[in-house]
Amino acid sequence: MQIIAKRSFSPTKLYVVAENRLLRETLVRLFRKRSDINTVGEACFSVSAIEDIASAKSDLLLLDCFNTKHWTNDWLAELRETAPDIKIVLFGMEEDADIFLRAVRCGIAGYVLKSASAADLVEAVRTVAQGEAACPARFCKVLFQALVGKAEEEKDQRAVDQLELTQRQRQLMSLVAMGLSNKEIAANLNLSEFTVKNHIYRVMKQFDAQSRHEAVALIRDAS
Repeated sequence: MQIIAKRSFSPTKLYVVAENRLLRETLVRLFRKRSDINTVGEACFSVSAIEDIASAKSDLLLLDCFNTKHWTNDWLAELRETAPDIKIVLFGMEEDADIFLRAVRCGIAGYVLKSASAADLVEAVRTVAQGEAACPARFCKVLFQALVGKAEEEKDQRAVDQLELTQRQRQLMSLVAMGLSNKEIAANLNLSEFTVKNHIYRVMKQFDAQSRHEAVALIRDAS
């Protein structure tokens, strides 16, 4: 008879950081009822909490201090250095798109509003523990808009970069526009043909042009 061993799943090690002691104790009791979550510690927001979070080998941090006067980016940076693999879920948060995006940029994996229920919070923790992200559905649009805005900024920056030709490159491309050969350009600017070819190649690459004449046209359009 073949015996199939059951796979054992280790519960997620959860650490709770909240300013209010009563809230911390309530959350600890809430999660202790879940077999897939093991609460390994709780503390108020402080620098010393970071060492305790790491010592407990926490998988996930439940944090309510992101937008309080005590919050600093340095605290999160130090936590990331001490426990680089830890996942973070913010709870009790405002319905504020700017705060949400700032949290995302800081590497937060879960964002739970203050209006959320206990069941919503437990679900968010479980979702993040499984390697996914959790946020209110309405904030998905905020993320998409932010990505579109970033793409537009990058496009504008590329356009600026394209305009930033060196004086030598401008001189050289003006001669290309006049129809001069590389040898003639080299003689005019007292450069080697190899240097002229290199300059033209770099300008073509900068403007994503397929030929020197296309590069001239793109420079003219951008000016």
